[in-house]
Amino acid sequence: MEDRIKGLHHVTAISGAPQENVDFFTKVMDQRLVKKTVNFDAPDTYHLYYGTETADPGSILTFFPFADAGPGHAGPGMASAYAYKLNPKAFDDWMVHWAEHAIDFDGPVERFGSRVITLRDPDGAPVEVAEDAAAPDHPGLFHGVTLWLDDIGPTRDLLVDVMGYGEAGHESADGTERLRLATEGDAPHVDLLRKTPDHIARQGKGTIHHVAFRAHDDADQLEWRDRLLAAGMQVTPVIDRQYFNAIYFRSPGGVLFEIATDPPGFTRDETLADLGKGLKLPPQYEGRRAQIERILPEIRVGA
Repeated sequence: MEDRIKGLHHVTAISGAPQENVDFFTKVMDQRLVKKTVNFDAPDTYHLYYGTETADPGSILTFFPFADAGPGHAGPGMASAYAYKLNPKAFDDWMVHWAEHAIDFDGPVERFGSRVITLRDPDGAPVEVAEDAAAPDHPGLFHGVTLWLDDIGPTRDLLVDVMGYGEAGHESADGTERLRLATEGDAPHVDLLRKTPDHIARQGKGTIHHVAFRAHDDADQLEWRDRLLAAGMQVTPVIDRQYFNAIYFRSPGGVLFEIATDPPGFTRDETLADLGKGLKLPPQYEGRRAQIERILPEIRVGA
């Protein structure tokens, strides 16, 4: 087992109507829909996965699209934003692209020496894009994720002392504090944010449900589970999520964390060329396919 977590595996959020979600992430953000399946705990709802063309861990953004969900509000105890990274040479071109397509964004602002802009998805959730000299010229890989906390200390201690992150920067201004934590290589960072909320935090569409970190394989995941249990975390047993195995636990600040395995990956039931084209169901729901397909709304994905 390595002493440091590999970085982010995926981020899972809640959205409203699935077609609007698909249109935004495939057309505006130019992501690939790499898997169309169902919420394993509520199979009458989609679970949509976006990522790079090869569905690399560290690029995967997933959504539970609950069409009737009320609006949520990020606040302390929740992950409040994720960010894609983009090469500085392409940054201005993408800003022009979004502006020409009438996509509003805030910024750019400077954060830890890099420019950051914030777009809004159809449910009003922030979609950040940050400059990174080592990034490609397409916003496909995660730059990092932000956790909004009442107290940065306990979550910092978990991520640093148990999961192997290191402090990589600190900014404080106008009552807002941001501590950046980094792990190996150019893996996505984790920002710990402290600021006074102006509303009550509430899970709903437009909010992040959980943040998943990477494990090399099943054995690595079990060793992380043992380490977390020894640190006093309440960790679930291993749960089969078809494309990875998962364990879950609450961080000291209240954010739901997951550790997911890299294998078996998204080509388990589709070829790389066909990712995201068909509705894929876990074995326990195949017998209900006709019923599930009648309930789920049709999703159209452009070429």
